[in-house]
Amino acid sequence: MSPTNPSGTAPRPAALPNAEDARLRVAFGASGDVVYDWCIGDGRIAWTGDVAGMLGLPDCIELETADGFQSRIGPDDVPARALALSRHLDDGLPFACEYKLRRGDGGFEWVQERGVAERGQGGRFERLVGSLRVVTEQKVREHRLERLAYYDELTGRLNRVRLLQYLDGAIARSRTDGGRVAFLVVNIDNLGMLNDAYGYDVADAVIVDVARWIGDALPTGALLGRVGGNQFGVILENSGDREMGDTAERILESVRTAVIETAAGPIIVTVTMGGVTAPDLASDSKAAFGRAEEALAQAKRAGRDRFVSYRHSAELIEQRHRSLATGDRVLRALKERRLKLAYQPIVGVGDRRPLMYESLLRMLTDDGEVIPAGSFMAAVEELGLIRLVDRYTLEMAVEELVRSPDTVLTVNVSGMTAADASSLTGMLDLVKAHRNVADRLVLEITETVAMQDIANSARFVASLRDLGCRVALDDFGAGYTSFRHLKSLDVDLVKIDGQFVQGVAEDADNQLFVKTLLTLSKGLGLRTVAECVENERDERFLRDNGVDLLQGYFYGRPELGRPWAPAEAAPGPRRQTPAA
Repeated sequence: MSPTNPSGTAPRPAALPNAEDARLRVAFGASGDVVYDWCIGDGRIAWTGDVAGMLGLPDCIELETADGFQSRIGPDDVPARALALSRHLDDGLPFACEYKLRRGDGGFEWVQERGVAERGQGGRFERLVGSLRVVTEQKVREHRLERLAYYDELTGRLNRVRLLQYLDGAIARSRTDGGRVAFLVVNIDNLGMLNDAYGYDVADAVIVDVARWIGDALPTGALLGRVGGNQFGVILENSGDREMGDTAERILESVRTAVIETAAGPIIVTVTMGGVTAPDLASDSKAAFGRAEEALAQAKRAGRDRFVSYRHSAELIEQRHRSLATGDRVLRALKERRLKLAYQPIVGVGDRRPLMYESLLRMLTDDGEVIPAGSFMAAVEELGLIRLVDRYTLEMAVEELVRSPDTVLTVNVSGMTAADASSLTGMLDLVKAHRNVADRLVLEITETVAMQDIANSARFVASLRDLGCRVALDDFGAGYTSFRHLKSLDVDLVKIDGQFVQGVAEDADNQLFVKTLLTLSKGLGLRTVAECVENERDERFLRDNGVDLLQGYFYGRPELGRPWAPAEAAPGPRRQTPAA
């Protein structure tokens, strides 16, 4: 027994010199970090800093041995820390790792360890010197950010981005092993109507419950994510048409037989689904999602509460070829400046004098035929060209407003452009560059687009109005927007959908709708435009019930050139297809 070590225990690592030790203790006390000096031979550890306080322990005796310290490491983290140490001993580079240490109350603190091993005179590793820093708050923040990045906040399911990443991985694996993967898009039917009838809280409860019911109907190993406001996606690996169909039927039955209890009473909902298999019918997640949505659209047209599987067909292939050809013609027309604006007057109810004009896109063919937008816009949207075309249309309208200082123009904005942040920024930059035309520019968004995301639509409207533009809600009545949404959207004009205007003088149901809308609009201080007016009887009814503005063939068809300045109007084309 050594006289300097009467107890016979192994000597503890040498302590730091007193002055240096004191300074370090003050520094570590301020930072919360601790330093250790670990003698590899006897397993004793000397600490500088309040390691006991870090873990909420009465003292640090337990932590002064390697066994005691390692017993505090989270079991799941032991292999990772051992691997980091092993690599360090092999390559000699300082090591760093993060793991959990069990506190005195049974909980865990995340710590970051950094250290380096020291060799003795014989070249063997004798000491391990390093530091520990508590990083629990950082790990909590990282976890929260990860949840936001990968999971839907409302349902806790995977979000669209993460689910499609998994789908790409599943398709890649199916190519390797020769299997198939199925992908379903599940749409909650009429969620907008439920939202209007019962409010956001009930609609959110429906989304959460439907997510649970879908999950309960899925086989083991399936992945579920939320891919839209009222849509979910399902990935089924090692599944073909039969497995996809069986799963779809279970989901349909699970949802249609469940009941949601609300303050207004029980609610029953249904879902509609489209699905596709890959890689035979879809090479990646983008193709799979698009084709599943094609099948979903077919299911909706067939009456909802059903499932349709995507199928290749000669008709679909021909349709895609036609879309590609149309898209090519539109791009060439854009490049050659053969996309033009036709203007239809919007008149006052008193004297039928044009107060503004709606700008409607037209394409001129090489032989002078005028093609209305309705003939090519579906292909433009399908091919993802709509933002480019919307930008070009707005540029033409702004140029015309600069040339015609007494003219007011309205311009239609597609849903894709309205929902796209970069497109909105581009629109705002264009208007900022021509602030003198802003008060003569009216941007139109359809009710259906606005309904898809009321909050985002409200921001879109506010951004434009802040620049001095006005915003019109087009085709009102065609979708499910409740009257209360008019207030939250804060638009300037409401354009009554033509299906309620045509023949309104003889249609009692349409009369009731139009009267209700006109009364509400006056209460909210909104001006109203009746579209598709075609005769004097309908005009008289609309005028007598307080509509502000009128639009339709009764007052003029869309014209190329400048109808407000006939002397400057461009000569008419040789042939003109009836305007859409």
